[in-house]
Amino acid sequence: MLARTDSVPPSFVGLAGAELVLDPCGALAWPERGVLAVADLHLEKASAFARRGQMLPPYDSADTLARLEDLIARWAPALVIALGDTLHDRWAQERIAPQTRDRLAALQRGRSFIWIAGNHDPEPNALLEGEWAREIRIGSLTFRHEPLPGAAAGEVAGHLHPVARLVQRGRSIRRRCFATDGMRMVLPALGSLTGGLNVRHPAVSGLFGGPYDAHMLGAARTYRIAVDACLGD
Repeated sequence: MLARTDSVPPSFVGLAGAELVLDPCGALAWPERGVLAVADLHLEKASAFARRGQMLPPYDSADTLARLEDLIARWAPALVIALGDTLHDRWAQERIAPQTRDRLAALQRGRSFIWIAGNHDPEPNALLEGEWAREIRIGSLTFRHEPLPGAAAGEVAGHLHPVARLVQRGRSIRRRCFATDGMRMVLPALGSLTGGLNVRHPAVSGLFGGPYDAHMLGAARTYRIAVDACLGD
C-alpha cells in the first residue's frame, strides 16, 4: 500500500472501480496496490538528436530521472510500471552517461519494475532491469503503451503525451495533463524533452465515447477541467 511522505493533499480519481491518485508531476498512483505508473520518459532523446546533427542541451535524462526519483521518494511504491517509450531508441544504452546509468540502477533497487514495450523501445533492453511486457493487467486495470481503438474499460496508457490549453485573465496556459472519462485514462509524458498533443485532438478525443476531462498538472495538485472548456492549438 502506498503512503505519501509529504503533506500535499492528493487528487483522487476513480477509474473502472479503482481509486487512484493523480500526482502533479504526471504520475499515477494506486495506493491500494502499491503501484506507481509513469509514461514516456524518452531517456536519451537529446543524444539521439545529436547523432543526427541537431544539438540539444544534453540534460534531459538527468532531469527526467530526478522527477522519477522524487516520485519514488514520495510514494515508496512496491511496483513501478513504465508505460513504454522509456528509452528514446534502442541505442540509448550506448549513449547514456555512467552517472545517469548508476542513478537508474539505484532507482530499480528495492522494488519491482515492469517495463511496457513502446514504439520507441519495442524490445527488452539490458539497461532496464525487471520484467518486460507488452501489457499487464492488475485487478480491473490494464496497463499498455498505446491506447487501443474503440472501448477499452480500465485501460491506462501513454503514447499520446496529452496537453491542455486554457486562457485565464487574458493569459494562455498550456500544461501537460491526464485525460480520462472514468473508464480509461491517458497519462502525460514524464520526460522533460517530450512534446505534447492537444487533448482535443481527434487522436485523443476519439478514444472517449462521450464527455471526458483533462486533469492539468499544477505546482502542487492537478486541476480537473472539462475538455469542452479547453482550447485547441
